[in-house]
Amino acid sequence: MVKVLITGGTGLIGKELQKIITNKGYEVVILTRSPKRNNEFLWNISENHIDEEAFNGVTHIIHLAGAGIADKRWTTDRKKELINSRVQSANLLFKYVKNLQISLKGFISASGIGYYGAKTSDIIFTEDDKPENDFISKICQQWEKAALQFKKLDIPVSILRTGVVLTKTGGALSKMNTPLFLSALGNGQQFIPWIHINDLCNLYVEAVENTNFVGIFNAVAPEHQTNESFTKILGNTISKPVLPLNAPSFILKTALGEMAYILLNGSRVSANKTSKFYTFNFPNLTVALNQIYNE
Repeated sequence: MVKVLITGGTGLIGKELQKIITNKGYEVVILTRSPKRNNEFLWNISENHIDEEAFNGVTHIIHLAGAGIADKRWTTDRKKELINSRVQSANLLFKYVKNLQISLKGFISASGIGYYGAKTSDIIFTEDDKPENDFISKICQQWEKAALQFKKLDIPVSILRTGVVLTKTGGALSKMNTPLFLSALGNGQQFIPWIHINDLCNLYVEAVENTNFVGIFNAVAPEHQTNESFTKILGNTISKPVLPLNAPSFILKTALGEMAYILLNGSRVSANKTSKFYTFNFPNLTVALNQIYNE
């Protein structure tokens, strides 16, 4: 019997993932700071506490927890929160799994394409490429290091370096569908590696079901789109005009501070390794956006 424990299960991706895993006939339990349902259990990272009952019969852990990268300006305190919410939570899970001697069949963790840094280049990044030295990359590096420690317990580890997740409710699209963002940002030539939420959730299921789907994988659609082309396709899909003038970089930097650089830079990321294990339902942006907005 498969029983999956999900952290971050009350978030945007977590809620959708719960539905898909449950529909597969698997049992799901959630770690949350405010348990309200029978399958929800308390954890408190700052107090290093998890309700041990949450681990009863668990075969896999999917670690999605982490403060939203683009939710707030990157103050010094916010930067610490972005790292600690991912790393300390993984460390806490490791401590409990080790002390309770839980024989997991897999530890599956989110990460981000930010691992390769916020840079625009001719490189198409693969899982074997080295990380960058900027802040967004450092978050991902520490995030992944915390996940990989489960290998010390002979637990298979899968990590999904995730691009911009497309979904109708919340997330990136709700922010892009505004007057400021419904225009190309900066020079518009930075790439936006993206993935439909259905494909992302299915990749997590693949990691649960396929014992060969172990290691690090880019969770991005195989199609490459620049910020400019992405914005035009989005505008056509929702029948809204795209502003003819690009949003100047200095406006974004003024509005968002340091965080603006992840919007103004971006390179292509390869889905070749992932595609050997999984066939994308939404490999094309036009099809993906039509499904989200018109079905």
